Amino acid sequence: MMEKIVYRENLEKNILYSNMNVDEDFSFTKKQLLRDEIIFSLKNQGFDVRSLFEKNKDILKKQEYKKLQLQSSLEQKKLHKKMLLKLLPTVKPFMKNLNEINPEKIKLKLIEVTHGSIYEKIFKWWNFSWWSMPYQRAYGRQMRFVIWDTYHDAPFGLIGLQSPVLKMSVRDNYLNIPKEELDIWINQSMNAQRIGALPPYNELIGGKMVSLALVSKELRMAYKNKYKNAVTLMENRHINPELLFLTTTSAFGKSSIYNRLKINKHLVAKSLGYTKGYGSFHINEILFQKIIQFLEEEDIDTHRSFGSGPSTRIRLLNKAFRLLDIPGLEQHGLKREFFIFENVSNLKGVLHNKEEPKYYDYKFSKLVEYWKKRWAIARKERLNIDSTFDKEDFVKNLESELL
Repeated sequence: MMEKIVYRENLEKNILYSNMNVDEDFSFTKKQLLRDEIIFSLKNQGFDVRSLFEKNKDILKKQEYKKLQLQSSLEQKKLHKKMLLKLLPTVKPFMKNLNEINPEKIKLKLIEVTHGSIYEKIFKWWNFSWWSMPYQRAYGRQMRFVIWDTYHDAPFGLIGLQSPVLKMSVRDNYLNIPKEELDIWINQSMNAQRIGALPPYNELIGGKMVSLALVSKELRMAYKNKYKNAVTLMENRHINPELLFLTTTSAFGKSSIYNRLKINKHLVAKSLGYTKGYGSFHINEILFQKIIQFLEEEDIDTHRSFGSGPSTRIRLLNKAFRLLDIPGLEQHGLKREFFIFENVSNLKGVLHNKEEPKYYDYKFSKLVEYWKKRWAIARKERLNIDSTFDKEDFVKNLESELL
């Protein structure tokens, strides 16, 4: 009992309660303790708890979000400490410093990640160790790719795809698809959850290359081959295995990687506007599992009742926050720029007039050569080699973070 009293006193010193009914004779139920823990976690991350209850308000500034996500990423690394240390001897031999890379010699290959392969281990390790934005488990249809530099024998970048959210206003307003046909066409798209270059290629603006790979013929054909016999979970209806378009969002506000991303004069990534600032990155995985346990104790089916799409996590949090009398905490306030990558030149005609798709069919090898000439070669000439990524320092810093 003493432990709970101390915990409660500490909370009262640190939490600004707003829009909540807190009785003077506060009893320590699991529900009340979980509510306190959620608010305490948000407060420690830098959120003004009162602001979380005010709609249409920028809760944190961009730089504060970066700090917040770095903290969440560190927590995630510690959760996967055993895996990161176990796979380090497998991954480290393939790490390169920038002075070991000759941009003119870079030769890239798009490799689909398969279960049990070395590429799966490499994808998993870098996915958790490199990005400041914490990884969230993919849902629905999923594909993972490693882009590999075969000349330098090193991983260049990662692509992680998943089923898109069925309803997304910024996307749906642009596509203008009738509601009764929405699932038909959205099931012919994917959302890029993870796109990015690994060090040292990120310093050669490798993120542009990884983004260009989204519209490669090779990626589209890999998707078609994997989902040629797919059916919908709810209606057991056959899904057309065409990949008409892909979508993604920036990490923080406006994106420098996707904006003005062109192949010659063709705009590859179109900005459609900004999301409304809903998500779950501010709820760490340990806390999320406690929330799931709470919902199940409330006799709420956390599986079938909410489906298995990418918006499942947000819907579960929305339900839990309402039950805990802290509604709206799934709105973190960070508005991300939303982009669409169209694989066909007549997307609107396909969607509205049932036209046959006219694919761009960009060959991956051609995209690589375009990227090298447009960005990579000139970039290295301008870089200060002494200030770039150092693989030994990176490993040492990671190991110290995991202590």
